[in-house]
Amino acid sequence: MDIYAYWRSVLTQDAEALKAFFTPDAYINWHNTNEHFTAGEFVLANCRYPGSWEGSVERVETIGSLLITAVHVFSADPPLSFHVTSFIQVREDMICGIDEYWGDDGLPPQWRRELGLGSPILR
Repeated sequence: MDIYAYWRSVLTQDAEALKAFFTPDAYINWHNTNEHFTAGEFVLANCRYPGSWEGSVERVETIGSLLITAVHVFSADPPLSFHVTSFIQVREDMICGIDEYWGDDGLPPQWRRELGLGSPILR
């Protein structure tokens, strides 16, 4: 399975291309919002999500039939930025399940900045 082609389809909101990645019984869980989708519902939710999106795959790890991806997803208008960690279960070169965790990008909390803890990952 071409994980980079999958993420291109997600980011460009290409419904037809996206559908081809899933088994008929595939599920997608967005844990941050407690939502469970069929593949068809996921394609609709992803492709109807407002805005135009870009992103980059920052890391891919493979453990047997499990692909773990860390992806930076962002939009220009309005400016939004997220990091998503996806646990993608593959069967016969197709996605049969995804457990996904989204996080908003932003500044550290004020209390940590006041304590002077940590340093930027990217400078």
